[in-house]
Amino acid sequence: MFPFRHTVKGDRRQELLAFQRKAGIRFKDSGLLDLAFHHRSSTNETGKSRDNNERLEFLGDAVLGMVVAARLYDCMTERPEGDLAKTKSVVVSEDTLSGLALELEVNRYLILGRGEEMSGGRQKKAILADALEAVIGALYLDSGYRTAEQFVLSIIEPQILLVKENRHQKDYKTLLQEYIQKLYKTVPRYQLVKKTGPDHDRTFWVSVEIQGKIYGPVSGKNKKEAEQSAASLAAQSLDINQNMIK
Repeated sequence: MFPFRHTVKGDRRQELLAFQRKAGIRFKDSGLLDLAFHHRSSTNETGKSRDNNERLEFLGDAVLGMVVAARLYDCMTERPEGDLAKTKSVVVSEDTLSGLALELEVNRYLILGRGEEMSGGRQKKAILADALEAVIGALYLDSGYRTAEQFVLSIIEPQILLVKENRHQKDYKTLLQEYIQKLYKTVPRYQLVKKTGPDHDRTFWVSVEIQGKIYGPVSGKNKKEAEQSAASLAAQSLDINQNMIK
């Protein structure tokens, strides 16, 4: 069923044991954990689409969502559904998950294709967040829901507390939008100015308009990243910081 089952040996086995010690988990089948670190770029040349972590990521995303939703339901008993949904979206966001992945040193264990390795894939938020979800999915298959739940809560509980107390690090788009809404009763307007580079290595250029003034364009490896960069530029130009949105 799983192509990497029971095949991890030598140095790689020791690496995976080191990760398990750091994460506070233990796999019966280290092959599942190994598969969780295989990005699709590592299998593009073989054509074996199941030899990567995408299916585990799909499963892990569902497990993560369930664990977080249940925890928020229990600990935010006086809050309406909208507040639960908003908190959950921050807690399971790419920014949050990629930060947690770096704390666990997930980037050290990734298996990437040559092109992705050369383009800095080990530090890309999407790859890190997806790999962490894949680890959660693998742990669910290996040891069941309760074990996966315990792991998720061990890394997510501090993030839930930060969001509940409004002490989390907001992304620049959120920070900018909250400030502009508060001050001008309007929202920033983002525009994709251009795309450059080949299909496999695109660069996106985005600007943001606020009250008739345009900031940018600035670049990113995808539209979302470019929008964050434009928001960052505008926020810094306007001297906006976390303490102003209270």
